[in-house]
Amino acid sequence: MKTQELLKILRKNGCSLLRHGSGHDIWFSPITNKQFAVPRHKAEVKTGTMKNILKDAGIE
Repeated sequence: MKTQELLKILRKNGCSLLRHGSGHDIWFSPITNKQFAVPRHKAEVKTGTMKNILKDAGIE
């Protein structure tokens, strides 16, 4: 999954961007009250990374 697709899923589920970093953005999930990093790379997000992000966001 590309980063842009992942960001659309996060926004759709109520997550919000807290701040930009140099290589990663920090997002917040109101579902889990957790902050988590999302890579800003244009390439594919690795499967394990994507699953951890979705878990931290409370989507999976």
